[in-house]
Order: sequence, then structure tokens, then C-alpha cells
Amino acid sequence: MNNPSVAIVILNFNGSHYLKQFLPFVLASTYQNKRVIVADNSSSDDSIEMLQQNFPQVELLINKKNDGFAGGYNWALNLIKADYFVLLNSDVEVTPNWIEPVISLMENDKTIAACQPKLLAHQNKKMFEYAGASGGFIDFLGYPFSRGRVFDVLEEDKNQYNKSVPIFWATGAAMFVKSNIFKECKGFDERFFAHQEEIDLCWRMQLKGYKIYVCPDSVVYHVGAGTLPRGGRKVFLNFRNNLWMLSKNLTVKEKLWKLPFRFILDGVSAWKGLLQGDKAFFMAIFKAHITVVKSWLMRTNPASSANRKPFNHLQGVHNKSIVYKHFVKGIKTFNDIIENTK
Repeated sequence: MNNPSVAIVILNFNGSHYLKQFLPFVLASTYQNKRVIVADNSSSDDSIEMLQQNFPQVELLINKKNDGFAGGYNWALNLIKADYFVLLNSDVEVTPNWIEPVISLMENDKTIAACQPKLLAHQNKKMFEYAGASGGFIDFLGYPFSRGRVFDVLEEDKNQYNKSVPIFWATGAAMFVKSNIFKECKGFDERFFAHQEEIDLCWRMQLKGYKIYVCPDSVVYHVGAGTLPRGGRKVFLNFRNNLWMLSKNLTVKEKLWKLPFRFILDGVSAWKGLLQGDKAFFMAIFKAHITVVKSWLMRTNPASSANRKPFNHLQGVHNKSIVYKHFVKGIKTFNDIIENTK
């Protein structure tokens, strides 16, 4: 195997306690040609002082403002030279040889632009983790799910998803990406700020003819947030960014019916939340829809991607509705939704 240079970049915002807990595992990675870099996104805790005192071998980049996940990584990676970038959340415990299998896979296929390891839950290492499990898929209406996680249902890891396969998106919690392709694709869409920017990037990479993969021979453990808190800014960003992503990357023909359909389904979800007493969830979706419509009317929505291809021509797209299969038919696991897909 070649020994390309790898820059492990941890974007940090007030994560001093996670850095102190998990950086030793990153530094103990057996891959030799690596750099470990913390890009601080204007933290107000003691992250910088803690790093300087306890981890002098870690390179430190300091951003004077919080640019979110998308802008923060774009800023940091523009300053770093390496063959591969590894975007790693501060709350991830890595295993000693987590880098080698992914680099070997990506070096053996130059068309693979991005790849993720298998993500298991740090609190229960037999369970898949919400943020990416064993590789990200998406249904024909733009709802993301994973091998091992469908909506809020997490599966136990029984080695059922241990095959390296092409996927639609690789999780931003632990994403390996070829630096030249990241720059060719102009990085993350900074208007997203946070949430689903990695799905948008992987979609744009596929539109350029590249592949996205999962490498389950590499295993990491993610603390994460479990299921997404209902209501508030996270729900707003997820719903807004998902609609922006669809409007950017779908063909015109697909947008004409899929976007109105999505507004209806989102509305059903919002009203269901309101009837259950969750006003914050309802308002987050309502504000997301208003923001998206305003961005269209004012033509300030993120720019459309070139070289659009029909959704079903891409890897990792399920051409049926997981909303219907999961909530109406009661199908809970990935393999039962994606018939005979392993």
C-alpha cells in the first residue's frame, strides 16, 4: 500500500472535555504518515489552553468566529496540505488501525472520493450509531437513512453490514476524503452552516462521476446526540438544508413534483408534532419552509449543481419511500427496507 499523507482534522467548538478524553486514541493511531490538527471554531471554553498544556504535539488552528461545520471545515482545510483529509468529530473514539483499511480501499480505486468507517455507539458498542452507522443511503424523496439506522431505530451490529459497498453519503462525523476532490468540488456549501452538508457534498461528488464508500473494516465509536432533539435550531437546519439540497441537485423534472410532495410530508410531520404538544418542532419546520420559499423568491438559495443526473442513476438511492415503509408498513431495519441489499 502507498503511504499517502493524512491530515486528521477535528473541528472543535467548546469540546474541551471530549478532546481531553478522545485525542489520546487519535494520537495512538498506528498509521504513520499522519498529522493531527484541531481547528477551533471560536470556542469560549478552555479548549485552546487545554490543548496547549496537554497536547503540544497537536497542531492548532484558531478561527476568530464560529463558521459552523461547513464554513469551519472549509476555512481549516484551505490551510492544510495533505493527500487525504479525515474530518473527525471531537466525540469519536477511534481504534488503533482505523485509518489503514480506508486508505487502502481508496488508494486501490481512484474514483472513490469519500469514505466512512463503521460507526458504533460509544455508550453501547454493540449498537450502530445514529450519525452514519455502516453507510448512508437516501430515498427518492430525499430522506436520509443508513445501514443500521432507519429514522430513530438503531440496530445491533451483528456483522450484517460488514461488506464495503458504494453508498450515497458518508458521515461527517468520520469522513475520509481525497483533498484534491474536496477542493475540486469547492468543499461544503457554507450556507448550510451545519447538518446535511456532507450529504450535499457527496451528492455533488457523485454528479461529477466519483464514488462514495463505506469501509466496515475500520471501526470507530461515536458519542453523538442519539436521536435529534425535537424542535429548535437543529430541526430547522435539517429541514431547511434538506430542501435546499434537493432544489440544488435534482433535475428540473424531478423538482417539479418532489419538492411540493416533500412540503406536504414535512407539513404532516409538523402538524403531528403540534397535536402531540410539541410546538417547538412545529415552529422549526414552519420557519424552515418559510426560509426556503423566501430564498427561492429572492433567488438567494444555494447555487444549483451542474451536470445534474436523475436521482435513480446514483449509488445509494432507494427508489421507494422509506416514510411509507417505516411508518405505515412498520418495517424497521435497513435490510428489510432495501430488499436483499447487504
